[in-house]
Amino acid sequence: MYTLKNARSAKLSRLAALLVAVAGLGLAGCNYEGGDPRKEIGANPPLPALQQYLVPPIQIARVAAWGNETPTVPEGLQVHALATGFQHPRSLYVLPNGDVLVVESNGPKAPTHRPKDILTDWVTWLAGAAAKGGNRITLLRDSNGDGIPDLRTVFLDHLNSPFGVALVGNDLYVANTDAIVRYPYQEGQTSITAPGTKLADLPGGPINHHWTKALLASPDGSKLYVGVGSNSNITENGIGAEYERAAIWEVDLTSGAHRIFASGTRNPTGLAWEPETRKLWAIVNERDEIGPDLVPDYLTSVQDGGFYGWPYSYYGRHLDPRVQPQRPDLAAKAIVPDYALSSHVAPLGVAMYTGAGLPANYRSGAFVSEHGSWDRTPLNGYKVVFVPFSGGKPSGPAQDVVTGFLDPNNHARGRPVGLAVDRTGGLLIADDVGDTVWRVSSSNPHSASNN
Repeated sequence: MYTLKNARSAKLSRLAALLVAVAGLGLAGCNYEGGDPRKEIGANPPLPALQQYLVPPIQIARVAAWGNETPTVPEGLQVHALATGFQHPRSLYVLPNGDVLVVESNGPKAPTHRPKDILTDWVTWLAGAAAKGGNRITLLRDSNGDGIPDLRTVFLDHLNSPFGVALVGNDLYVANTDAIVRYPYQEGQTSITAPGTKLADLPGGPINHHWTKALLASPDGSKLYVGVGSNSNITENGIGAEYERAAIWEVDLTSGAHRIFASGTRNPTGLAWEPETRKLWAIVNERDEIGPDLVPDYLTSVQDGGFYGWPYSYYGRHLDPRVQPQRPDLAAKAIVPDYALSSHVAPLGVAMYTGAGLPANYRSGAFVSEHGSWDRTPLNGYKVVFVPFSGGKPSGPAQDVVTGFLDPNNHARGRPVGLAVDRTGGLLIADDVGDTVWRVSSSNPHSASNN
């Protein structure tokens, strides 16, 4: 039967084919094959000359089913599905009693203003990123610690593209796409029906290019830190649409007042406290459309009052000629990130690991989920990596930990997003294409606990 969904798919495919053909014209004489992505990992990545395109190159990992397959992990680890059947799970949060909150959401529908928006819609749909989000939070409880939840319930419902979650005392904070909302919480409760109270507005629509709002409480419980992404790639929606965006906010929990803690971070999708130094760290998605090897996404410590370049410069003080007017005065102040993750990997989750459930070589470092590229050949990302730390800083190359999200045909069986560490030290991964939460643990738990 030919349905409206089929018709929409056919229309998008025709429009995309036209735009891809136009892109091909823009690529004439350009080298759009990426180099070795491993060279762009670490503290001082080599940066090639930029390229500009009429329409950027497109390389999309079409969606495929997991079937009986699971992700792949190195020797010493094992992985299984903690739970399946979600509606676009995007982030995870573990409560003090061990309950796992799974945030199911997707971005609100944005208006279409330009031909590029049509192309973006098509890319999003084909890559599985346009799936309906649940706009809810589901609770999973594993009462006996066997790695299989024996309770699953809707914890919070009717939310507005939620992403970040933070518990402070008996208050649970949820970062919707347009506001932080506070809910009363008592340990052990399996659902919240009380109405929420808005703590603070966040930049939302009608244009809402980067809709996720990462959330992290300060160690003393007095502040919330919020990752607010830009409203464009490089201000093509006008600088006015970027007011207080591409920034990390600090929000006071008593008054709801906020200040810009750091700026120039194009899309800070995850925040974490480094346990040794207690410094704030962030993962940031950098800009597109200047080449397959530009610009590396990154993991960095965040300085109070620091400026990280967007939109005027990238990876420190490399000027972006597309941004007008130029601001060399601001670019001169741009901070170089601590650690490059490689270009277009799209990091969307970060978890500092201090648990005892995994082998000793995974302690004192950061797990980072890489959602994966759509504008690079060959594909990059689509995995979870581990960045070792020493003395509060990255101390070596990123290691592939969870792979297999791409099948042998480069189809995406899944795409990793949010990360969390459960109460027994297992690593949890939200997979928004496979609609699954995966759990990684030691294949020899006794050995891991004694290391």
